[in-house]
Amino acid sequence: MHSEKVKYSIKNKLIMLSAVVAVPFLIMVIYLLYALHNYSAAYDTIVSSMTVANNYNLNFKEEMDESLYKLVVGSASFETIKDDDSLEDPYVLMDELRSDFNKLMRITTDGESRTWLQIVLHNIDTLEDRVGDIKANLGTENSYETNIEMLDNNIYIMTELIQDNIQHYIYYQTQSMEHLTEQLNDRVHTFTIFCASLLGFILLIVVVLTVMIVTGIIKPIQELSQVTEKISQGDFSVRVQVDTDDEVEVLADGVNIMTESIEGFIRKIKEDERKMRHADLRLLQEQINPHFLYNTLDTIVWLIEGNDPDKAVNMVMSLSEFFRLVLSKGKEYITIQEEEMHIKSYLEIQQVRYRDIMDYEIHIDPELYQYKILKLTLQPLVENSLYHGIKYKRAKGSIIVTGIMSEGKIHFKVEDDGVGMEAEELDNLRKEIVKPCKDTGKGFGLANVNERIRMNFGDGYGMTIESTPGKGTCVEIVIPAVSYEQTEKIEIEEDMDVLV
Repeated sequence: MHSEKVKYSIKNKLIMLSAVVAVPFLIMVIYLLYALHNYSAAYDTIVSSMTVANNYNLNFKEEMDESLYKLVVGSASFETIKDDDSLEDPYVLMDELRSDFNKLMRITTDGESRTWLQIVLHNIDTLEDRVGDIKANLGTENSYETNIEMLDNNIYIMTELIQDNIQHYIYYQTQSMEHLTEQLNDRVHTFTIFCASLLGFILLIVVVLTVMIVTGIIKPIQELSQVTEKISQGDFSVRVQVDTDDEVEVLADGVNIMTESIEGFIRKIKEDERKMRHADLRLLQEQINPHFLYNTLDTIVWLIEGNDPDKAVNMVMSLSEFFRLVLSKGKEYITIQEEEMHIKSYLEIQQVRYRDIMDYEIHIDPELYQYKILKLTLQPLVENSLYHGIKYKRAKGSIIVTGIMSEGKIHFKVEDDGVGMEAEELDNLRKEIVKPCKDTGKGFGLANVNERIRMNFGDGYGMTIESTPGKGTCVEIVIPAVSYEQTEKIEIEEDMDVLV
């Protein structure tokens, strides 16, 4: 499965980048070697041609003139001249010259040089005819005078003409060599410019490809890093989108699958925790309601028996309001205003029972009313202040509830001027409230509140307790400032997810 997704592996991308760099340079080197080979071959051809032509330019006229003169004056004959080491056979000289210059004709490319080669070959033919005339005249009357005249008027002129032709050929070959050198210089200059341009182009292509390949590797890895960082922070809803058809995409798909699985587990755990919180809440309600209800009903009966029906009616209304807010249609969150009404109903009821020992004040900023709070957050704190602080004071005490906003967080304080706690008792209570409710031996109500806050809002929120023996206790609650309307929307979406 993974191998099918890897269409363009990182290895192949790097090979392609290397090929883009290496192939043009290889082509340049091959072209350079080819051009140098051609220049060397052309240069060697010209040098060889000039060497051959220059050899005849130096020796041909002298050897031809001397041999023909000796033949004319009778110092040698055409039959015996081959045996004379000091002389050359004219026909052999002309055949060698014709043969060599025919070879030069085949390898010479310059137009002017070829023209002079053709003239030389034509003059060789003419010279051979004149030598034939001299050979024919030998042995006839007046052959000496005639042949001497032919030497002066034909042979010497023709050999000199051939020598001039050879010199012209050498001149134009020299010109060809200079032209070849100029061509080489031009080609070197052009090739240098071409190489510089090609190098710049290759560099641009390499930079572009490198950026593309590196970006195609680094950017997805950076996205993966960002996603994994968010995952490490507890956000399992994030996904990474990588479309590179290489190993990074396979890794990204693996991370997405892993995150999706973790998100499913977290969702299930949250749902289990939600059910557990509801169970804990019900347990707390069951612990509070019967005890509180019995005492309140006893007080109502006592008021009726004491002929104080108005207070009894008010107490019944407060009790009704108290339980209406406790139930809250099964909602886990209520507004801070509703929570204030809840503790106010509770304190009004308790003040009737403990009117001789308890006063209370509630100072919650009305601007906080629109924000959400977990139901039964403040009531257990107020109850704790009454039963463990004020009740044991043996004198009248007061409970003060305050609520303010600070730096995006909501701070509640429930303060009493009751008996307070010793340092050891306070330390033990602090340890108890950070335990799970099921493991709490003392301070179940406070531990339940603290656990629910931390489970719903995170470890950065919760409860702190300060107490001084004989002076009282202060319990502070910190929760995030989240509007109630936003909470209702989230709860509806969660319920829909559970149904699905």
